[in-house]
Amino acid sequence: MSKDSKPMRVAILGTRGYPFVYSGYETFVKEMGERLVSRDVEVTVYCHSPLFKEKPKMVNGIHLVYIPSIETKSLSQLTSSFFSFIHVCFSKADVVFVANSANGPFGIFTKIFGKPSVINVDGLEWLRPKWKGLGSWYYKMASRLATKLFDQVITDSDEMQRIYLELFNAPSKMIAYGANPRMNSDETLIEQWNLEPESYFLIVGRLIPDNNSDLIVKGFLKSSSKRKLVVVGDVPYQDQFATKMKGIPDDRLVFTGYVKDADALASLYHNCYAYFHGHEYGGTNPAMLKALGYGCAILALDTPFNQEMLQDGKYGWYFEKNIPSVVKIVEAAEKVPEKMGILREKSRDGLVQKYNWDFVTDEYETLFKKLCKRKIVEKLVEKN
Repeated sequence: MSKDSKPMRVAILGTRGYPFVYSGYETFVKEMGERLVSRDVEVTVYCHSPLFKEKPKMVNGIHLVYIPSIETKSLSQLTSSFFSFIHVCFSKADVVFVANSANGPFGIFTKIFGKPSVINVDGLEWLRPKWKGLGSWYYKMASRLATKLFDQVITDSDEMQRIYLELFNAPSKMIAYGANPRMNSDETLIEQWNLEPESYFLIVGRLIPDNNSDLIVKGFLKSSSKRKLVVVGDVPYQDQFATKMKGIPDDRLVFTGYVKDADALASLYHNCYAYFHGHEYGGTNPAMLKALGYGCAILALDTPFNQEMLQDGKYGWYFEKNIPSVVKIVEAAEKVPEKMGILREKSRDGLVQKYNWDFVTDEYETLFKKLCKRKIVEKLVEKN
């Protein structure tokens, strides 16, 4: 880079912030943001102020802006995003990257102010059980508006790309999430939950109906398995579904809550007998990528998204969305420990190039530069 050239300035909003890295979007911000900084891109991340006790202006070279928000299930994202969009439109950002299709309507701000914008629309939010009535309507409306108001729509799987084209007549660019394969961990870390290697099945994800953890729990408890079922995750608010789940009285269930220690979480993945994946409405799922990268035998709900990630059964088994099917797959897995071992051994082979974080960052950086150049050309045309 010459002394006179300025770094490209990328603003990221629509996530909880950085370095808040528990969920998929925040992990994405960490992995892509830090890589962009190493490539001399100036990155600013907008953060939900109430979630951060300490508020440094910069971490690992990433600029941080703290925005007020009302931290409830329905209002957290919308209130933070509204003020974030207002702020970013008056900033020096060259391009704005937005996560979550709920932010679709706010694209009107970047459009009015002429800020090049990109949105990653994530999953089929309007179908998720937690969004009913008005919430479902809003998400579908917001997703449709996202395809109209942003310069580029990003879908994270081939199947999601097909759905957006079919449902909204909206072409999109497919860029998946990345994975960080890990070969080993400290198995003693699982002892804090009185666990031993391969003595348990594992679920990782928020305790919400969308992830079908209740279905998996019910099916598991009806099975003859003597192993435990470890459920990692929670919700950051009072919720009837999560409370009911955690109150199920059975010694085979272990609810860990959030596990923010990366080494402990890795140990839980590495040492499970098999990993259950019940996510239904998303595209490329970060928890599934972890399971692949950490060498798990995967038992996944049979959806087009999960079929795509596991390459039509090459890297996992599938169950249907009913209790008998869960019972059947638990008992089938119990009978063939050698086949579970084979799945664990070849799991990482499922992480093809599109799930490589460097490749993912390459794709976004190329897109951001393209949008910035297009904006420069448009300004030159206006002047002439």
